[in-house]
Amino acid sequence: MRKSLRMLAPCLAALLLWTLRSEAAGDDLKTVAALDTEYQAAVKRNDAATMDRILAEDFVLVTGRGKTYGKADLLAEARRKSTVYERQDELEQRVRVWGDTAVVTALLWLKGTGDDAKPFERKLWFSDTYIRTPAGWKYVFGQASLPLPAER
Repeated sequence: MRKSLRMLAPCLAALLLWTLRSEAAGDDLKTVAALDTEYQAAVKRNDAATMDRILAEDFVLVTGRGKTYGKADLLAEARRKSTVYERQDELEQRVRVWGDTAVVTALLWLKGTGDDAKPFERKLWFSDTYIRTPAGWKYVFGQASLPLPAER
């Protein structure tokens, strides 16, 4: 009986550890999903202060046309309010977490008026990468697809 208990104890400990990790991963999924939703809302409002808090200092965005933007570029655009968004909505968000790295993939619906005063509306896919830092999750890298063909 004692031998059985000694063999069972490590299994129970492993199960407990797995359960705790699963709960933590679930919390991370919710945290990153909420953070990415908050970021998209900040872009829609041209809220540079919230964007600044979420973006990592060395953030990079790569568009579907290959153009790159850093944190300073995005914050300057938000401060100028050069784009007025009617929509900046995530339609299909999926979050995956691997340890201290998380990737958000979503279909984004953009609608508004650009700095050239021309209206735009498009949907595109994007992937946002977050890393866990001592200060919390930070958005470090984004990659956007080309705009999807218009729906008929």
